Amino acid sequence: MDLDLLRVFTAVARTASFSAAARELRIPKSSASRAVARLEEELGVQLLFRTTRQVSLSAAGTGLYDRIAPLLQGLESALGELPEREEEPSGLLRVTAPVDIGIFFLAELTARYTLRYPAVSVELDLSSRLVDLVAEGFDVALRVAPGLKDSTLVARKASPVQLQLFASPLYLARRGTPRTEVELEAHDWVTFGTQARKLRLEGARGTVEVTPRSRILCPELLFVREAMRAGAGIGLLPSFMAEQDLAAGTLVRVLPRLVRSGGNLYVVTPATRHVPRKVSAFRDLVLELVRSRPLGPPLP
Repeated sequence: MDLDLLRVFTAVARTASFSAAARELRIPKSSASRAVARLEEELGVQLLFRTTRQVSLSAAGTGLYDRIAPLLQGLESALGELPEREEEPSGLLRVTAPVDIGIFFLAELTARYTLRYPAVSVELDLSSRLVDLVAEGFDVALRVAPGLKDSTLVARKASPVQLQLFASPLYLARRGTPRTEVELEAHDWVTFGTQARKLRLEGARGTVEVTPRSRILCPELLFVREAMRAGAGIGLLPSFMAEQDLAAGTLVRVLPRLVRSGGNLYVVTPATRHVPRKVSAFRDLVLELVRSRPLGPPLP
């Protein structure tokens, strides 16, 4: 049964007028008349007596109205009180993100979010695994990738992520500072993922290829960063992960004109007709933060 048909019927019954009900519901009078006629057809009974001057309820119409009017009113009241229908975000927000994004970006963002919206609490899952948002009941994911394609998800590109070359002063004092791309290949490297193979770096003179001599290979960027800080070699890090080390002098840039694309940061949510206010508020805050603290060059 279509609830809209019942809403139209109760409005007509209450006002005893198709015109008044149509104005109340903000629909054409003809639509109100067709809705009641369709309801009568589906139920197989006459609900209203119609004349040129008035509309009145039949016995069946009176019985139906007396039963459903309180139920519809209760339903509307319940829907209006749902937390996600409120203007202020509220409830539990479940977020998943890679560990490095969580520590160096999401911690500050979550603190701002909970301060701005005190009726929301946040549960975080920091993991390198690809979480199934729908199956595991997560509201939002932050993911870094060249691109995302999944019909069950909505991905909003927030910022490019740029990688740069870094090393510790301790390592450079021991091995010297490379001045050219060719010299990079003679140095020790700390690499992550598939970086042990050839790297394509972008510079002022275009793309250059470097084959790093990987002494330490690890899939976790936090480990790579710590090994570089300890003097193990040169490596690539997202620029946002090296901000504090640059300020403290524990890491320095190497050949700063060379950069590597690390993909894009995406805010990913399940594909739903209604985006909860707590989710849209979180997404908007991500975009607000990356505008003030870019993770890479501006989006095109």
